[in-house]
Amino acid sequence: MLVFVDANIVLFAVPKTGSTAYHMALRGKADISLANKAGLKHMTARKYDRDFGPYLAQAHGLTPERVAVMRDPLEQLRSWYRYRQDPKRKGAGNSAAGLSFDDFVLAAIADKPPPFARVGSQFAFVTDDAGQVRIDHLFAYEKQPVFRRFLEDRLGKSIDAKEKNVSPPAPTPLSAGVEARLRAARADDFTLHQAIMDAGGHLVTPLA
Repeated sequence: MLVFVDANIVLFAVPKTGSTAYHMALRGKADISLANKAGLKHMTARKYDRDFGPYLAQAHGLTPERVAVMRDPLEQLRSWYRYRQDPKRKGAGNSAAGLSFDDFVLAAIADKPPPFARVGSQFAFVTDDAGQVRIDHLFAYEKQPVFRRFLEDRLGKSIDAKEKNVSPPAPTPLSAGVEARLRAARADDFTLHQAIMDAGGHLVTPLA
């Protein structure tokens, strides 16, 4: 998570949406950078509402607009799967080595996902307990130029964001039946992502 005072924005880091590249490129320019601890870097909108947002307002008089990127839910799961398939993770408690993508998806949408499939929901990341979006500016991962232009306009400088934490290649075929179950289980994710795409890659949902 990065806070830019003059630009009046806070940049959330939704996992597996290319956030690391932008955080690496911009953290030196941020006024506040929470980039080293995963729990802080990937702070959800709910935790921000509960803890960090009130702190910024009370301690610094800041109420920055919130910015986040969302990725096609199926492609985000593919990225998670490739990451957890990495041979270097063998032996780790959250390795998915040896599992098919079908098995990984079914585990991810289970009521109690095993450690290797605890990847969360993008919709849950950007909403509150009532399912209300708590981000002012949502961008589609698939529309990088739109996101980059927004940041460059706000920050007043060009951005050179190089890919980071790219998951290693791995085949990710998905059966039609499992995909249907995924789309039913993560309907809110797919609907919100489609709304962002329908808005040209930038969905403005200003908070009251």
